[in-house]
Amino acid sequence: MRVNPENSEKEATEEDKALRPGSLREFTGQKSIKEKLSVSIQAAKERGEPLDHVLFSGPPGLGKTTLASIVASEMGGRFHSTAAPALSKPRDLAKILTLLEKNDVLFLDEMHRLNRPCEEILYPAMEDGYIDFILGEGVSAQSIKIHLQPFTLIGATTRSGMLTTPLKTRFGMEFKLEYYETGEIADIIERSSALMDLRLENGAAFAIASRSRMTPRVANRLLRRIRDYATVSGIKMVSAKFAEECLEKLGIDELGLVAMDRKLLTLLMERYGGGPAGIKTLAVLVDEEERTLEEDHEPYLMRLGLLEKTPQGRVLTSAAYKHIGADFTLYAEGAGIGSARGQKNLLL
Repeated sequence: MRVNPENSEKEATEEDKALRPGSLREFTGQKSIKEKLSVSIQAAKERGEPLDHVLFSGPPGLGKTTLASIVASEMGGRFHSTAAPALSKPRDLAKILTLLEKNDVLFLDEMHRLNRPCEEILYPAMEDGYIDFILGEGVSAQSIKIHLQPFTLIGATTRSGMLTTPLKTRFGMEFKLEYYETGEIADIIERSSALMDLRLENGAAFAIASRSRMTPRVANRLLRRIRDYATVSGIKMVSAKFAEECLEKLGIDELGLVAMDRKLLTLLMERYGGGPAGIKTLAVLVDEEERTLEEDHEPYLMRLGLLEKTPQGRVLTSAAYKHIGADFTLYAEGAGIGSARGQKNLLL
């Protein structure tokens, strides 16, 4: 378990933190969410109350942690962060909750992986501001009620469907973060490059943004790698052409697909005639965890219209064949997409 209000953002380097906006005004994208949060924060401050509990959902890297940190800053409280898998026992969570002060924000990442005993500790904490703690066992067991300071719980999840109904209904606000437009990502890259002291020519930010998987975290990571190439090459001003050449060297194509994305698409095409094929089968064949494929690769491939998720399994679209450079009709006729042959290989 790791909780440190002064340095608690998960897996973030000092530079990552420096690149993150510190206020809603500086935050790019997610306009509707920002507007609603701004109203609720202002109202809570005027009433002298903590902000209601918030649930953020959506793919990784879209700004859930950043928004949670901004909420803490706007409310004048401290930001505490931990991840659900790190909370193995109820007392781990109880210890964190009892340390919170008024208007503090507790950010709980990967909330869909919270175990049931810890989840049950949260129910009275979120709703009534106290926790019930059992000391001892058997006839000598005693229930102790510990009152908490008014706080805000901000949960983050990439799989909101896995959250239980009792937990979800205790959040006063629920927001789903969407992928960013290319122009929004370009704005983020322009801001980050200035903070990195990296100069970009006109068009360079857009060239990087178009390969950033519509995700700010990816955009900043690519920008750092391009800065590495610029440093080694002695480049003072990064052009769009130089940026594209760097990204090609990194194995990132014009749609932002990485090696694992292309491996997945090619496997579906060559071995299963475009599908359907089950996610467990695909995970074994590409030597990757099933959860990684579902959270890090499939959402983006589906967003681009390259992959479809059906009850029978994953299926390529004609756009995927076009991107790979294959003849969709040839593979469809040769393998029989959706045929008994395709069904035979399913492992759902």
